[in-house]
Amino acid sequence: MKANPSLHAWLACACLAISGAASASDPEAVRSLQRRWAEVKYAAEGDAQQKQFEALAADAAQVKAQSPGDPDALIWEGIILASYAGAKGGLGALSLCKSARADFEAALEIDPAAMGGSAYTSLGSLYYQVPGWPLGFGNDDKAREMLRKGLAVNPDGIDANYFYGHFLLEQGEYADAVPVLEKALAAPARPGRELADQGRRSEIEQALAEARAHGGS
Repeated sequence: MKANPSLHAWLACACLAISGAASASDPEAVRSLQRRWAEVKYAAEGDAQQKQFEALAADAAQVKAQSPGDPDALIWEGIILASYAGAKGGLGALSLCKSARADFEAALEIDPAAMGGSAYTSLGSLYYQVPGWPLGFGNDDKAREMLRKGLAVNPDGIDANYFYGHFLLEQGEYADAVPVLEKALAAPARPGRELADQGRRSEIEQALAEARAHGGS
Protein backbone atom coordinates (compact mmCIF):
# COMPACT_ATOMS: atom_id res chain seq x y z
CA MET A 1 0.00 0.00 0.00
CA LYS A 2 1.42 3.33 -1.01
CA ALA A 3 1.94 5.66 1.94
CA ASN A 4 -0.89 8.15 2.23
CA PRO A 5 -0.10 11.09 4.51
CA SER A 6 -3.56 12.53 4.33
CA LEU A 7 -6.76 10.52 4.25
CA HIS A 8 -8.59 13.84 4.30
CA ALA A 9 -6.80 15.08 1.17
CA TRP A 10 -7.73 11.99 -0.78
CA LEU A 11 -11.31 11.60 0.29
CA ALA A 12 -11.99 15.27 -0.33
CA CYS A 13 -11.25 14.74 -4.04
CA ALA A 14 -12.05 11.11 -4.64
CA CYS A 15 -15.63 10.59 -3.62
CA LEU A 16 -17.59 9.19 -6.46
CA ALA A 17 -20.14 10.76 -8.76
CA ILE A 18 -21.16 7.47 -10.28
CA SER A 19 -23.46 7.46 -13.29
CA GLY A 20 -26.54 5.40 -13.94
CA ALA A 21 -30.25 5.83 -13.69
CA ALA A 22 -31.84 4.93 -10.39
CA SER A 23 -33.62 1.59 -10.30
CA ALA A 24 -34.75 2.06 -6.73
CA SER A 25 -38.08 1.37 -5.12
CA ASP A 26 -38.07 5.15 -4.55
CA PRO A 27 -36.03 6.40 -7.52
CA GLU A 28 -36.80 10.07 -6.91
CA ALA A 29 -35.37 9.85 -3.40
CA VAL A 30 -32.17 8.34 -4.78
CA ARG A 31 -31.98 10.97 -7.53
CA SER A 32 -32.35 13.64 -4.85
CA LEU A 33 -29.36 12.20 -2.98
CA GLN A 34 -27.39 12.15 -6.21
CA ARG A 35 -28.22 15.77 -7.02
CA ARG A 36 -27.58 17.06 -3.50
CA TRP A 37 -24.27 15.18 -3.29
CA ALA A 38 -22.96 17.05 -6.34
CA GLU A 39 -24.07 20.38 -4.89
CA VAL A 40 -22.32 19.77 -1.57
CA LYS A 41 -19.23 18.19 -3.14
CA TYR A 42 -18.56 20.88 -5.71
CA ALA A 43 -20.26 24.02 -4.36
CA ALA A 44 -19.59 23.92 -0.60
CA GLU A 45 -16.31 24.21 1.28
CA GLY A 46 -14.79 23.85 4.74
CA ASP A 47 -17.00 23.51 7.80
CA ALA A 48 -20.12 24.19 5.77
CA GLN A 49 -19.37 21.24 3.52
CA GLN A 50 -18.78 18.93 6.47
CA LYS A 51 -22.08 19.91 8.09
CA GLN A 52 -23.98 19.49 4.83
CA PHE A 53 -22.47 16.06 4.24
CA GLU A 54 -23.40 15.05 7.78
CA ALA A 55 -27.01 16.05 7.15
CA LEU A 56 -27.00 14.35 3.75
CA ALA A 57 -25.65 11.14 5.31
CA ALA A 58 -28.57 11.11 7.72
CA ASP A 59 -31.00 11.49 4.83
CA ALA A 60 -29.23 8.74 2.91
CA ALA A 61 -29.66 6.40 5.87
CA GLN A 62 -33.39 7.09 5.82
CA VAL A 63 -33.63 6.41 2.09
CA LYS A 64 -31.79 3.12 2.56
CA ALA A 65 -34.08 2.14 5.45
CA GLN A 66 -37.14 2.91 3.32
CA SER A 67 -35.79 0.93 0.36
CA PRO A 68 -34.58 -2.40 1.75
CA GLY A 69 -32.69 -4.47 -0.76
CA ASP A 70 -32.21 -1.57 -3.17
CA PRO A 71 -28.58 -1.52 -4.39
CA ASP A 72 -28.83 2.08 -5.63
CA ALA A 73 -29.73 3.33 -2.15
CA LEU A 74 -26.86 1.33 -0.67
CA ILE A 75 -24.37 2.68 -3.21
CA TRP A 76 -25.41 6.28 -2.72
CA GLU A 77 -25.25 6.01 1.05
CA GLY A 78 -21.73 4.62 0.65
CA ILE A 79 -20.71 7.46 -1.66
CA ILE A 80 -22.07 10.06 0.73
CA LEU A 81 -20.42 8.46 3.76
CA ALA A 82 -17.07 8.44 1.95
CA SER A 83 -17.55 12.09 1.03
CA TYR A 84 -18.44 12.94 4.60
CA ALA A 85 -15.27 11.16 5.70
CA GLY A 86 -13.25 13.36 3.36
CA ALA A 87 -14.76 16.51 4.77
CA LYS A 88 -14.39 15.35 8.35
CA GLY A 89 -10.86 13.90 8.26
CA GLY A 90 -9.02 12.29 11.16
CA LEU A 91 -9.54 8.88 12.68
CA GLY A 92 -13.30 9.36 12.62
CA ALA A 93 -13.10 9.26 8.84
CA LEU A 94 -11.97 5.64 8.93
CA SER A 95 -15.12 4.46 10.66
CA LEU A 96 -17.18 6.22 8.02
CA CYS A 97 -15.12 4.51 5.31
CA LYS A 98 -15.79 1.13 6.91
CA SER A 99 -19.51 1.84 6.83
CA ALA A 100 -19.22 2.87 3.19
CA ARG A 101 -17.39 -0.37 2.41
CA ALA A 102 -20.20 -2.35 4.02
CA ASP A 103 -22.74 -0.56 1.82
CA PHE A 104 -20.81 -1.31 -1.37
CA GLU A 105 -20.33 -4.96 -0.41
CA ALA A 106 -24.03 -5.30 0.35
CA ALA A 107 -24.92 -3.76 -3.03
CA LEU A 108 -22.63 -6.23 -4.80
CA GLU A 109 -24.40 -9.14 -3.15
CA ILE A 110 -27.71 -7.87 -4.53
CA ASP A 111 -26.73 -6.74 -8.03
CA PRO A 112 -23.09 -6.32 -9.12
CA ALA A 113 -24.22 -4.48 -12.26
CA ALA A 114 -26.30 -1.88 -10.42
CA MET A 115 -25.58 1.69 -11.53
CA GLY A 116 -23.10 0.44 -14.11
CA GLY A 117 -20.96 -1.51 -11.66
CA SER A 118 -20.59 1.50 -9.38
CA ALA A 119 -20.18 -0.61 -6.26
CA TYR A 120 -17.07 -2.23 -7.73
CA THR A 121 -15.55 1.13 -8.63
CA SER A 122 -16.49 2.70 -5.31
CA LEU A 123 -15.09 -0.20 -3.33
CA GLY A 124 -11.91 -0.21 -5.40
CA SER A 125 -11.39 3.48 -4.75
CA LEU A 126 -11.64 2.91 -1.02
CA TYR A 127 -9.16 0.04 -1.10
CA TYR A 128 -6.39 2.06 -2.72
CA GLN A 129 -6.96 5.35 -0.93
CA VAL A 130 -7.64 4.31 2.67
CA PRO A 131 -4.46 3.55 4.65
CA GLY A 132 -3.50 -0.08 5.01
CA TRP A 133 -2.96 -2.15 8.14
CA PRO A 134 -2.71 -1.35 11.02
CA LEU A 135 -4.64 1.89 10.55
CA GLY A 136 -7.13 0.88 7.90
CA PHE A 137 -8.23 -1.73 5.39
CA GLY A 138 -6.41 -0.40 2.35
CA ASN A 139 -5.19 -3.04 -0.09
CA ASP A 140 -3.80 -2.25 -3.54
CA ASP A 141 -4.34 -5.77 -4.89
CA LYS A 142 -8.02 -5.67 -3.97
CA ALA A 143 -8.25 -2.15 -5.37
CA ARG A 144 -6.94 -3.26 -8.76
CA GLU A 145 -9.31 -6.23 -8.80
CA MET A 146 -12.40 -4.17 -7.94
CA LEU A 147 -11.56 -1.31 -10.30
CA ARG A 148 -11.04 -3.72 -13.19
CA LYS A 149 -14.38 -5.35 -12.45
CA GLY A 150 -16.01 -1.94 -12.49
CA LEU A 151 -14.48 -1.25 -15.90
CA ALA A 152 -15.67 -4.61 -17.19
CA VAL A 153 -19.25 -3.61 -16.38
CA ASN A 154 -18.94 -0.01 -17.60
CA PRO A 155 -15.93 0.26 -19.93
CA ASP A 156 -16.80 3.75 -21.20
CA GLY A 157 -17.89 5.29 -17.91
CA ILE A 158 -16.27 8.51 -16.74
CA ASP A 159 -15.88 7.36 -13.14
CA ALA A 160 -14.82 3.79 -13.86
CA ASN A 161 -12.03 5.10 -16.08
CA TYR A 162 -11.09 8.01 -13.84
CA PHE A 163 -10.63 5.95 -10.71
CA TYR A 164 -8.71 3.20 -12.46
CA GLY A 165 -6.52 5.82 -14.12
CA HIS A 166 -5.99 7.60 -10.80
CA PHE A 167 -5.10 4.29 -9.17
CA LEU A 168 -2.47 3.64 -11.85
CA LEU A 169 -1.14 7.17 -11.31
CA GLU A 170 -0.84 6.56 -7.57
CA GLN A 171 1.00 3.31 -8.30
CA GLY A 172 3.53 5.14 -10.44
CA GLU A 173 2.27 3.41 -13.61
CA TYR A 174 2.21 6.67 -15.51
CA ALA A 175 2.33 5.35 -19.07
CA ASP A 176 -0.63 3.08 -18.37
CA ALA A 177 -2.55 5.81 -16.54
CA VAL A 178 -2.55 8.30 -19.42
CA PRO A 179 -4.77 6.44 -21.94
CA VAL A 180 -7.23 5.46 -19.22
CA LEU A 181 -7.52 9.05 -18.04
CA GLU A 182 -7.85 10.25 -21.64
CA LYS A 183 -10.74 7.84 -22.08
CA ALA A 184 -12.33 9.19 -18.91
CA LEU A 185 -12.02 12.74 -20.22
CA ALA A 186 -13.67 11.72 -23.49
CA ALA A 187 -16.59 9.98 -21.78
CA PRO A 188 -20.04 11.18 -22.87
CA ALA A 189 -21.90 13.69 -20.75
CA ARG A 190 -24.45 12.31 -18.32
CA PRO A 191 -27.92 13.87 -18.63
CA GLY A 192 -28.84 15.74 -15.47
CA ARG A 193 -25.32 15.35 -14.06
CA GLU A 194 -23.80 18.58 -15.35
CA LEU A 195 -22.32 19.73 -12.05
CA ALA A 196 -20.89 16.31 -11.24
CA ASP A 197 -19.44 15.98 -14.75
CA GLN A 198 -17.83 19.41 -14.54
CA GLY A 199 -16.19 18.60 -11.22
CA ARG A 200 -15.04 15.17 -12.32
CA ARG A 201 -13.54 16.46 -15.56
CA SER A 202 -11.51 18.97 -13.58
CA GLU A 203 -10.15 16.12 -11.45
CA ILE A 204 -9.36 14.08 -14.56
CA GLU A 205 -7.47 16.97 -16.12
CA GLN A 206 -5.37 17.38 -12.99
CA ALA A 207 -4.56 13.67 -12.83
CA LEU A 208 -3.75 13.56 -16.54
CA ALA A 209 -1.40 16.51 -16.27
CA GLU A 210 0.40 14.83 -13.37
CA ALA A 211 0.76 11.54 -15.25
CA ARG A 212 2.14 13.29 -18.31
CA ALA A 213 4.53 15.34 -16.18
CA HIS A 214 5.98 12.07 -14.88
CA GLY A 215 6.68 10.81 -18.36
CA GLY A 216 3.38 9.20 -19.32
CA SER A 217 2.87 9.48 -23.05
